[in-house]
Amino acid sequence: MSEGGLLVVGDVVTDVVVRHGAPPARGTDTTARIRTLPGGAGANVACWAVRSGCRDVRLLARAGVDSAAWHREILHRAGVRAVLAVDEEVPTATVVALVDGSAERTFLTDSGAVLRLAPSDWSPSLLDGIGHLHLSGYLLFAPTSRATALLALREARRRGIPVSVDPASAGFLTDLGVDRFLAAVEGADLLLPNADEACLLTGLPEPADAAAKLSRQVPLVVVTLGDRGALLAAGGTVTARIEAVPVRDPVDSTGAGDAFTGGFLAARLAGADDREAAAQACRTGAEAVMVVGGRPE
Repeated sequence: MSEGGLLVVGDVVTDVVVRHGAPPARGTDTTARIRTLPGGAGANVACWAVRSGCRDVRLLARAGVDSAAWHREILHRAGVRAVLAVDEEVPTATVVALVDGSAERTFLTDSGAVLRLAPSDWSPSLLDGIGHLHLSGYLLFAPTSRATALLALREARRRGIPVSVDPASAGFLTDLGVDRFLAAVEGADLLLPNADEACLLTGLPEPADAAAKLSRQVPLVVVTLGDRGALLAAGGTVTARIEAVPVRDPVDSTGAGDAFTGGFLAARLAGADDREAAAQACRTGAEAVMVVGGRPE
């Protein structure tokens, strides 16, 4: 059992969620339902952790002056203690999420202020009273934010605080390079990739084999498989397969992985073992696909 709260060092994003039935028609109109919502992998994880019972959840992120106050207020209402560095030069990150009739989503991403989270935005005091540090992998995809994330990781390790990392994006992982990513997360205790990310990080086609291989480098690996549940791996071996919670009518898979992570970390902080935490996380992920956007309703 861990003691203390959860600190997420990550991102806030303005999500434009576009739910369409037919594929977008090139050169003309396509009917869609469109909503502008708060998002961002790090912020979503923080909100789902609160929803899952974690009482002390903090978030460090960077937002543009255009919407920092809006994001801060929404996070406050969700129970997250947000420390948002305000960027005067670039706007808050924006993601357009195209969600098709099967609830699968495709992202168009403008990173905005996210990747400008700077070492000067970090303070070791953010870890005071914290039992777990979670890093959003998006921060590793640019030099400035990567330096900040690694500052946080090193200070957490110095204090003996467990650290988890979400690889965040197979597309961005390809751009950064697998070797650079794996070098950056050295010292992390927990890695939470989805199946595509795990396979990319190892070059192996099967998620179970990828999970086992990754767990030779990171002590615990949890690979999410969507509607097939999740895999746990440690010491080079798959140790558990967790069944998904069936969802009859999924609405939007945006943020489902973030919900899984938030649920998993909250359960572990509450004293659950890894299998119990993963089962709770699958329930949280199932809840997430029944709402529009990446946050709890």
